[in-house]
Amino acid sequence: MQLIRVNMTDQSIHVEDMPSAYEGLGGRGLTSVMIDAEVPPRCDPLGPENKLILAPGLLSGTPLVNTGRISIGAKSPLTGGIKESNSGGKIATSLAKLGIAAVVVEGQAPAGALWRLVIDDQGKAALQQASDDKGARTYALCAKLLEQFGPKYTIACIGPAGELQLGSASIQTTDVDDRPCRAAARGGLGAVMGAKGLKAVVVATQGKASDTIADPEGFKEAAKAIAQGLQKNPFTGQVLPNLGTAGILGGVNAMGAFPSYNATKGVFDGWEKISGEALAERLQQRGGKTKHMGCSQCIIHCSNEYVDDKGKYVTSSLEYETLWSMGGMIGVDDLDAIARLDFLCDDIGLDTMNTGVALAVAMDAGHKPFGDGAAAIAMVEEVARGTDFGRILGSGPVAVGKHFNHHRVPAVKGQGIAAYDPRAMQGLGVTYATSTMGADHTAGNLLGLYMAGALDPLAAEGQADASRGAQVTMAALDCIGLCILAGGAVASSKGREAMLRLLGAKFGREMAPDALTEMGVRILKAEKNFNTRAGLSATDDRLPRFFHEEPLPPHNKTFLVSDDDLDKVYNFQ
Repeated sequence: MQLIRVNMTDQSIHVEDMPSAYEGLGGRGLTSVMIDAEVPPRCDPLGPENKLILAPGLLSGTPLVNTGRISIGAKSPLTGGIKESNSGGKIATSLAKLGIAAVVVEGQAPAGALWRLVIDDQGKAALQQASDDKGARTYALCAKLLEQFGPKYTIACIGPAGELQLGSASIQTTDVDDRPCRAAARGGLGAVMGAKGLKAVVVATQGKASDTIADPEGFKEAAKAIAQGLQKNPFTGQVLPNLGTAGILGGVNAMGAFPSYNATKGVFDGWEKISGEALAERLQQRGGKTKHMGCSQCIIHCSNEYVDDKGKYVTSSLEYETLWSMGGMIGVDDLDAIARLDFLCDDIGLDTMNTGVALAVAMDAGHKPFGDGAAAIAMVEEVARGTDFGRILGSGPVAVGKHFNHHRVPAVKGQGIAAYDPRAMQGLGVTYATSTMGADHTAGNLLGLYMAGALDPLAAEGQADASRGAQVTMAALDCIGLCILAGGAVASSKGREAMLRLLGAKFGREMAPDALTEMGVRILKAEKNFNTRAGLSATDDRLPRFFHEEPLPPHNKTFLVSDDDLDKVYNFQ
């Protein structure tokens, strides 16, 4: 496998074999270890010393299902620390099949210059001027580029928010239907891409130079076991294909953990109108799709296609997190308004979660009333226009809180929380606080433990240990390139053994029983090391004070895990 280094300062491109220091790494493992080794931790995230790294997973491009995930890493302009943002679509598989382990974007183009990077079906990379694409939104841009290059290409690109270098700017990737509706959304990495002067990465999908597998038959057998496990599992085999991630909304709301009205309540009165069941019924009535394949290599098909009352496409996929951030968090119970907001964020290139939390802070401060979907749409449109308020909103919830001098800002390290309130799911609070990534539910989600009754979500006991374990496992899965929704495949001892057999077959050596744990710990240590050198400390591994001081209805709990327990999460044995 090879690295493609693209220097935006002089537009030079250098191809090299994978350095030995990075062997055995892919995805988040590769981006994080490389950033820790190569990026000055005190550098300006929007300056030439930062690097933007796009890396498919270690097993992306192989026969293993649900490994179409790409990790995009850099120093984050939002958190000030290391960041890996994860996306689906086709680009991870396409890069892997070209024999490309990572694309490393370095330096910085001259002010005002805009480029696109094109990688053809032989894996050859070239920069092309893209000044005509300045200001383009992602849907129009991708339609234009696919018309130019043809359907056998996939795209990662930024919209106006990335060009404006805003803290909530995402990098959008095209799905299997060539729409830019998959997002490496968190951490403002779209702003890093914009600062580099890179508008889009266009990659051929027909490569045949993927990395070798030492034991193809052994790999095939273990991959089959993983696939069968996912299909037999009630959640991945039934709930997700029928309801998508929206299927968990009712359960989280019933737990009193659905942060609503800027996290002042744990339940949303209008939850039934935006639930997975309501969404599925709406799509069936209008001729949309409740079951849809959004990412290459996926067998779960949790995506959907939302259409308007005339059956016209609006967005894909309307996920649980967006139903929360553009729904309960801002008091909106109208699926059409939420779908429009989701489309706008994809089209402008914005993190729906960070933007939704920013909208909630603005509404909580009295700028607009909760529940006003039209006002929310108008505010998001301001981001694309680059108005003064649009730039504040697009910079995230902390910027909005400062603008309105409002105390209730649900963010850690500058990044807005996800759709689980830390007072009703104490372990998610531990993850939000301690994760190297800022408030990030994918870094270590404990919902499954709570749903199974294996851990009391309202008690402090056991939460720090559970979060640590989940963070280690997720770091390993991100390295492999396995979708978080398929993470249950390695939750059982049988599934974990199958994954070890897969890695052993890939590399031609027996894997130790704790190989996945060692992989995850190595990644987290590299990330923590970078953050420490960047100036982040234990004081940054804390939730906002209001989570400790304001009880959350209906349980009327505050966040209970001690600072001492938080400080021990990254004390790996």
